This record gives sequence, structure tokens and C-alpha cells, in this order.
Amino acid sequence: MLHQPGCSRSQPLPACTAVVLPGTGSDAQFVDRAFRGPLHRHGIDTIAVEPDPRRIVASYLDAMDTAAADGPILVGGVSIGAAVALDWARRRPGRTVGVLAALPAWTGNPDDAPAAAMARWTAGQLRAHGLEAVTAAMRESSPVWLGAALTRSWRAHWPDLPEALEEAANYHAPDVDGLRTIGVPVGITAAVDDAVHPLSVGRQWAAALPCAALETIELADIGADPSVLGDRCLVALDEARSVSADARR
Repeated sequence: MLHQPGCSRSQPLPACTAVVLPGTGSDAQFVDRAFRGPLHRHGIDTIAVEPDPRRIVASYLDAMDTAAADGPILVGGVSIGAAVALDWARRRPGRTVGVLAALPAWTGNPDDAPAAAMARWTAGQLRAHGLEAVTAAMRESSPVWLGAALTRSWRAHWPDLPEALEEAANYHAPDVDGLRTIGVPVGITAAVDDAVHPLSVGRQWAAALPCAALETIELADIGADPSVLGDRCLVALDEARSVSADARR
């Protein structure tokens, strides 16, 4: 566990709604499985956002803005969903209870990020070879659970999938200076064996954010039960909220 000082002692999460955002090429069904059960155990309702492949980031922002019209919300997501949620919280701290950040993919500029490179390459392959051929190749090289999830979401996002992947690959996440300005508590979960979403990014976010904690898992844990992402993010969020001003490790 890595955490930072700067938060007051933990209180139970207030009754609120959580808006959770899928990762690149993923869908509401996967992010719902990742977060709904753990959030329900905390008495929190969940809105899992289905991305509009023609305007992914805008559709995410619209969903959070709409939900926050009724009061402060908890926001979160996977990969780019985590980055968009975190940046929304940075811009609207008074509307945000906290952030659940699963598998963060990059900090700031995406140019050198493995996840962005993978998305751009996949977009090119889809244009060159078509959906079915690229999907079949993806399934051969992916864990069964990931192949099944992406097959479903890719087909739903076709024919706009290549443009959606490129939009995600060009998204500028909060940089280190931006992270340092985010005062709301953030619970982060990263996988120790995920080359696409490096553990180093999760550690960087946890170190730069004033009020954050990091939990780690393995990719096989997600395959066994995607709700491990939401569960560990909530554990990290609780830890972040409970750190006293003079605690550091």
C-alpha cells in the first residue's frame, strides 16, 4: 500500500451515486461488473456509462455532469475512464466525493504510453483487415476473459471503433503538476503484471496526488472476478480518506 498525507480522518462515504467509465474499447457491461457489487455493499448506486464511440470523452463528461446536477458524486473508471474521471474531479472538486481509479494507463501526454500505442496499432489493423480478422487475432493473444469482453464491446462499437480507439489514444491525462492540485481522495488499483497499464503509472499517481492510496492485484484476479477492481479501489479510497496530515510511508 502506498498513500500520501493530506486528508482528514475517514468518515463513512456519504450516500451518493457513482458514475463509472469504461476503458479504451470496453463497454458499460464490464465496468458495471467491476464496480457495481462493491459499491452496492457501501450503499452507493452505480451508473455504468456506455461510451459513444463517436465522442467517447464528451459522452463521459456529459454523464458525470448530468449525475452531479443532483449533488456531489463518486466518479471512477478503468484505464482512460480513470483518467477522464480524475480530470473531471480536478475541474469540479465541489461536485466530487472521491475518485476510483483502476488500471491507470498514463500520466500527461500519451505519446509513449503502451496503452495508447496499442490503441493506435489496433485502429490501423481494423482499417486494414476488418473487424472479424482483428478480433480473432486479439482473442488468440489475450486471456479468455479479456478476449470475450473486447469481442462484445468491439462489435457494439463498430464501425466507429477505429476512430474511438484513436480518440482515446490522443487523450491528454492530468500531468504530475495537475495531479498535485487534486484535493479529493483517490483510490487507485494497479496490476503488478500488466504491461499495457504499468504499475509505475499507478505509483506515480499515488505519489503525486495529495490524498491517494494504491492497491495492487494481478491480471488473473480480474479474470476470476472483475469486481476485484472496484473492491480494491474502495479499499484504497478508504485508506486515502483515513490518512492523517502527518502520516506518510
